[in-house]
Formats: sequence, structure tokens, C-alpha cells
Amino acid sequence: MRTLEEVRATLQIAKLKEEDLQKTIHCLSFGPNVSSADYCLMELDDTLCKHIEAGQSLVIRGDKDEHAVVCSDDKTYSLKIADTSNLLLFLPGCRTPDQLTDTEDSSHVVHAQIWGFCNSYWELRKQRPRLKKLKRLLMENPYEGPALGGQQENTENRYTMQDLLERIQASEEEIRTHLETIHACQIDGYWRVLDFDYEMKLLGHVTQLVDSESWAFSRVPLQTSLDELAPLEPREMIEHCLNCYGKRYTENGEVFYALNEDKVCWGIALMLLHNAVKFNLKEFQEVWQQSVPEGMSTRLDQLKGIALLDRTSRPETICLLRVEDLPEDTVERFNHLFTLREKWTEEDITPYIQLVLSIQIIKGFN
Repeated sequence: MRTLEEVRATLQIAKLKEEDLQKTIHCLSFGPNVSSADYCLMELDDTLCKHIEAGQSLVIRGDKDEHAVVCSDDKTYSLKIADTSNLLLFLPGCRTPDQLTDTEDSSHVVHAQIWGFCNSYWELRKQRPRLKKLKRLLMENPYEGPALGGQQENTENRYTMQDLLERIQASEEEIRTHLETIHACQIDGYWRVLDFDYEMKLLGHVTQLVDSESWAFSRVPLQTSLDELAPLEPREMIEHCLNCYGKRYTENGEVFYALNEDKVCWGIALMLLHNAVKFNLKEFQEVWQQSVPEGMSTRLDQLKGIALLDRTSRPETICLLRVEDLPEDTVERFNHLFTLREKWTEEDITPYIQLVLSIQIIKGFN
């Protein structure tokens, strides 16, 4: 171990003035069996630092064929190795200049042992969660309604929240938000997405009941709806449908739902476009308006992100094109869109790229 005299001799050789330096001088030495493979470094921003300091955890997620991501409770980050030309040393107990509170008038030596070293670190950048796989997994066994007499329900390919957390590269909050977006629900402890035809069947039961009872769409009573439709479908499925297409509220102790016009019109449009390659736009608009409950109005802006209009063709056409069916990678998404159409107007392409562009902008600021 170096003495203070040896340190001063070294400073003189280096032509450095002792008074220009900190009073505390760290002398470093390598500990036994030091290896660069013993540790990994991860660079965290202020938000993630506070997250860790508060006792929370970060989780690395990804299958063998996927690039790893890091997830907090509510955000997802890409995980990439960044090389540095400087050797990074691990020094337990070593203090930086702003942590020093020198009260001594003269210099003194502190000996610190190097526990490890590295010339690279993990770099984190906020990214869009990879959620396309979520629906793909749930669609392996969509819920088609209660099993009919004597039939056995398929119990394969069902996933709990813990199963999804182990398979999906997203935070728990992002997964739960997307489960709500795709109208998934929990049945017997497993998350299930409804078969599309079954979901439309449920919506049809609800809208027909509203029409037959002459209820206002903004005031659909939950209990009466459950009692009336219970002979047709499970009560929890009727309530789930109301949650998907309406907003719950309580008035004088009774629960009501306000059906969302845009969501109902969106669901029926999806049903009409589901099995058609292309639809004459004028004919589609007529059929669509006739198909929605009386009193609701259809508008083309309700179809942003699920349908693509072609106003250059004669007659004008409309076809199904859902955001969720496009590639998650930004470059792949643009390439796919431009294989579908050589030229895009800003109005047409915006619903399909606004989310990926917003994430790219966030990355740019980071």
C-alpha cells in the first residue's frame, strides 16, 4: 500500500500541485480473483433510480428468440449493451468529491480495493411494450361462451396473469391496460379474449334489450339487464359486455351504464368488415347506419385505426385494416404500409403510425 510520501513523489513526477487536489487521496488496489465477468452495470435515469431506492424491482423479460427488455411496474425499456473506452471500476465504499467533507488541513490517504471492472454497461431506453404476442396467446383458446350440455370446455392454452408476465415483454400495468383494450376478461382465474362472434352476440343482446325496453342509451340499468338476459347468457358476460361498450355509474344506489355511441358503432362496423375483402363505401355506410341501434349515428372518424378508405377508386371502397395487426417494429410497420399503398395522405396514415412515432420522439429526447 502506498504511503502519503509515495503519493507526493508521484504527484511531483506528474507535475501536479497537491494544493489543487482534494485532501482525501484514494489509493486503489485490485482484490483477489477480480474478473470482468463478475458484475454487470446498468445505467438508470432519475425515475428508475428513485424506483430502485424505494425498494421496488426491475424485471428482465424475454424468450430465447427475443431481445431482452426491462420492465418496471408501469413502463418498458429496451436493454442494449453500450461499450465505453474507459475502464469502469467497482469500488465499494469509495466516495465521490461531492460526498467528501474534508475537515483536515493536510492530505491523507484512503485505501480502496477494486472488486471488479467492466468496459461496457447496459443502456436502458423507454420503448413501446411488445403486446402483439398477448392477443396471439389468448387467441389460441378464445372464449366462445359456456359449454353446451355434455360438452367439455377446452382447458388447454389458458393463461393466468403470472403466465402472461412470464411471456409478454411489457409491464404489468401495460398488460392490464391492453387486456382491457382487447376486451379480455378473467374466467375461472384465467385471462380469456372473447371469440369475435360471441362478443358481437353479447352486444346484440344488450342493444336489442335497450331498444325493446325503450331505455335511453345513457341510462341502462345493470340489475334489470342481468335479470332479463340471464336466460340467454351468463350474468358475468353481460356485465363484461356493458363494461366494454359503456361507462358504469351509480345513481341513488342503483348501478347504470351509459353506452358509448362511438364504441358501439365501432364494434358493429368491425363485424360488417370482418369477412369482407373490400366494401363499396357508400353501400357500407348505408348498411352500417341501418345496423346500429336506432338513435345512434355512424361517422367515418369512428373507424380510425380499424378501416382504410380508398377514395381514389371508383366506386370508393373501404376495407379492414387494424392497427393491432401491423408489425410492432417501426421500420417493418412503414414497409408493410407502403406495400399496401404507394402513396398515403397524412390523414390516412396517422392512425397507423402515431403511437410508434410518439415513442420514437420520446427516445430522441432521452
